[in-house]
Amino acid sequence: MNENKEFKPYIPAEKITTEFTVTSIVMGIILAVVFGAANAYLGLRVGMTVSASIPAAVIAMGVIRVIMRKNSILESNIVQTIGSAGESLAAGAIFTLPALFLWAAEGKMDNPSIIEITLIALFGGILGVFFMVPLRNALIVKEHGVLPYPEGTACAEVLLAGEEGGANATTVFAGMGFAAFFKFIIDGLKVVPSEVSFRVKNYAGEIGTQIYPAVMSVGYICGPRISSYMFAGGVFSWMVMIPLIVLFGEQLILYPGTETIGAIFAADGASGIWGTYIRYIGAGALAAGGIISLIKSLPLIVRTFRDAIKSMRTSSTDAITRTSKDLNMAVVIGTIVVVTILIWLVPAIPVSPIGAVIVVIFGFFFATVSSRMVGLVGSSNNPVSGMAIATLLIATVILKMTGDGGVAGMQGAIAIGSIICIVAAISGDTSQDLKTGYLLGATPKKQQIGEVIGVVASAFAIGATLYLLDSAWGFGSEELGAPQATLMKMIIEGVMDSNLPWGLVFIGVFVAIVVEILGIPVLPFAIGVYLPVQLNACIMVGGLVRLAFDKMKKEEEEKKRITSDGILFCSGMIAGEGLVGILLALLAVFGVNQMINLSKYIKLPEIVSIIGSLAVFALVILSLLKFSVWKKKK
Repeated sequence: MNENKEFKPYIPAEKITTEFTVTSIVMGIILAVVFGAANAYLGLRVGMTVSASIPAAVIAMGVIRVIMRKNSILESNIVQTIGSAGESLAAGAIFTLPALFLWAAEGKMDNPSIIEITLIALFGGILGVFFMVPLRNALIVKEHGVLPYPEGTACAEVLLAGEEGGANATTVFAGMGFAAFFKFIIDGLKVVPSEVSFRVKNYAGEIGTQIYPAVMSVGYICGPRISSYMFAGGVFSWMVMIPLIVLFGEQLILYPGTETIGAIFAADGASGIWGTYIRYIGAGALAAGGIISLIKSLPLIVRTFRDAIKSMRTSSTDAITRTSKDLNMAVVIGTIVVVTILIWLVPAIPVSPIGAVIVVIFGFFFATVSSRMVGLVGSSNNPVSGMAIATLLIATVILKMTGDGGVAGMQGAIAIGSIICIVAAISGDTSQDLKTGYLLGATPKKQQIGEVIGVVASAFAIGATLYLLDSAWGFGSEELGAPQATLMKMIIEGVMDSNLPWGLVFIGVFVAIVVEILGIPVLPFAIGVYLPVQLNACIMVGGLVRLAFDKMKKEEEEKKRITSDGILFCSGMIAGEGLVGILLALLAVFGVNQMINLSKYIKLPEIVSIIGSLAVFALVILSLLKFSVWKKKK
């Protein structure tokens, strides 16, 4: 395309400037571990993660420009490149790997070793980066002006607005501080309950909200549209499906329940019905939603794959400049071959030779798909879970047909699914980072090396993070629902053992089909059906705050600033709450959590507790207003 030849990045190709330094590597590794751990905690709680590229870029800019007094935009870019890898690797890992812990809790196998988790994350991350290297020219360069890469472009804009770096970094750090404070009050000291619920007499439905800063922040970042779809799913399951199940089945014992529906409701209320029945309906809706999103993307997938292969044949004829220099292709192909062999041969990874072949074929295919999809719709809408579901179904069927069934087959299927999920997440993140670098004039080879560094650092951190969280609360618990991993576990068990309550699953499938026919995005609605309504309501509050900001009668430039500051503050709140969540997990492992639990000593009347929770939630919202709408311009 002619426009690509005319495109001039911010730093010209012929200019050499500071880029890959010890400072950028160390800062990037710290942010990769921090945002990786925070996103792992968030994803296991709410089933969603958020992009770390922009907050990482802002923090890098604040430190490098303001504290260190250096004017190096490409150095800041390397920091965010390394830092954002942690969030993407965490997203891929937490959607699948906790299934191994869930099976261990059921006594089907031993807990996975930290070495197994680290190697699965490491190999998946490296394949995700290296699969993207030959695609860069096709998707980033030749499709410039066609594929917008929203997060990558936004990140470049943030870095270009460097003179505001100090103020923006302050906003991120303020969000981290406020969320850390609120999280410690809510879940550490337990001064107030973490959620408020309301019930109507003689009606089995239940509504309410959690009061967590990070959950509210997810709603603000996703916006009112996605938040409302999730909330609608929650209302459907908790105010329609649960009352219907109790109304018509009170005297019945229905599988997978072991006592009457009336007895389950009497013992645990709506939560008991949700845990016993609704989660399977939600799982069916989620699986159908993932497959529907994949089928709708099929024409785009085929076209992308064809164009990428065609471009790889022609890209070698282009002149090599600093801004077009990728990693050596022989090194890339050699690394992919070595990693594939290691996936098969390393004893810690339970993957057979057939599984290793599945990883390479599906990995490259979905890396291509993921890179193209995030270019069009952004990382937040990348159907990684849909790709993982499709891979798991196919891999589990193949493994069962080739005699690799039982516990070994289940372990192999989840390992294959985990690697593919991480490949898709990392390749999407790498493409966004390479787009940022393309606009700024970074050296692609240095960014690709930076991605590998981020992957290695995060892979070593994610195993310890998962073990810590499982030891503290256990996956599938109220604190860590691990919705995607539970869904993946159900799918594999359903194929291997045929022990799923298929009636409930198919109800969810057809609910998803009806929702799709109505033109409503299936995945957010299905996630809403699957998750507790209190969590969905908290996300909805964040979406409503964002809606109020968008509707304000202010100058367009001022509204844009307010929204941007709000996103930075919320990104900080997610990181802050995630880090305190990890700290509280440490305290729980050592038994210190009970020593600081004030609710054991102070017994407040229920109405006082409710008012206290709502007051804390109001303070969370006011803190967001303080650093966005009421923030003074400098």
